[in-house]
Parts: sequence; C-alpha cells; structure tokens
Amino acid sequence: MQCRITDLRCKEVIDLCTGDRIGFVEDVELILPGGQIAALVVPGTGKCFGLFGREDDVVIPWDCVRRFGEDVILVELPEHPNRPAKTRKTWL
Repeated sequence: MQCRITDLRCKEVIDLCTGDRIGFVEDVELILPGGQIAALVVPGTGKCFGLFGREDDVVIPWDCVRRFGEDVILVELPEHPNRPAKTRKTWL
C-alpha cells in the first residue's frame, strides 16, 4: 500500500486501548537515507482557545501503529506510569 503524507494528514489518530481521539497527523519523522517512517507527529491541543499556546506535540512511534483505515489510524499506546487518566494523549 502506498500513501502520501498529505493522505495521512486527513486521518484521525485514535488510541485502541482507551478510545481517545489523539488528533490528526501533522508531520512524520523519517529515518534517512532509507526514507522509512520512524514516528507520526500529532499537534498538542490548544490552551485556553489557543491564546496561551498549546501543549507539546504527541510523537507516536511507528511500532505503535496497528492499522490504517480510510479515515482513521489506530494506534496502541503503551501504559505509562506517570500518565494521569485525563491526559493520556500527552505522555510522550
């Protein structure tokens, strides 16, 4: 299956373990010179309507990607001991 980065930007990332909507892919990290994808980058959510910046970007390692659908990407993020239940998407 071939896919362009612009195609990935239209897909929403969802955590299989919690059902949380993480966001839409903004960028990818590549391993050069082979051009393999190392991770997907999802922008952090805005703070107070975006007036005070935003949270850190979520970097999802390629090993955590489980399945690509037509409009979603399913990922399985491992549990992290320091991650509170309400802020699961900012653990990386």
